[in-house]
Amino acid sequence: MKVLGISGSARKDGNTARLIEEAFGPLREAGHECDLVQLADRALEGCRACGACGREKDRRCHGRNDFGNEAIEMMEAADAIILGSPVYFADVSSKMKALMERTGYVARANDNMFRRKLGAAVVAVRRAGAIHAFDSLNHFFLIGEMIVVGSSYWNIGIGRKPGEVEADVEGMSTMRALGENLAWLLERMA
Repeated sequence: MKVLGISGSARKDGNTARLIEEAFGPLREAGHECDLVQLADRALEGCRACGACGREKDRRCHGRNDFGNEAIEMMEAADAIILGSPVYFADVSSKMKALMERTGYVARANDNMFRRKLGAAVVAVRRAGAIHAFDSLNHFFLIGEMIVVGSSYWNIGIGRKPGEVEADVEGMSTMRALGENLAWLLERMA
């Protein structure tokens, strides 16, 4: 089955991507296809509230011409979606928020098109604000009628500079358990 991980970090190959890759380990070992998309180098803006997705109902965003529709297609094709974000001022990054707005509105306008897909939130944090960011990501999954997958603890890794999360032994172990739980559920869905 197919797992899509999306890193909302402004840093390519930073801590958020590293945490998602750690979760991918058990998934790849179980034979699942894993794809990481990093928003750092992609143009993506928030929703314009034009309402065209609700009128057209063609599973597309008509308000912007950027990475949004490609993201929607990738998310629709996936069986499980991991959304990862660093913590910026106690919440998700602006790119992750834009992704959530755009894909969320289109999905809801099209009969909750992500319904019953697996969803997992991953957060990279320097010090504080992680729970609020984690909650924001999980609210995206819950309003879309997705199945939220947890781990042995909150899906959070601590580190500031790129790669520092690798020293967070508990955080990395939590990501690995998350991947194991996702793999277990995907096998039962097959």
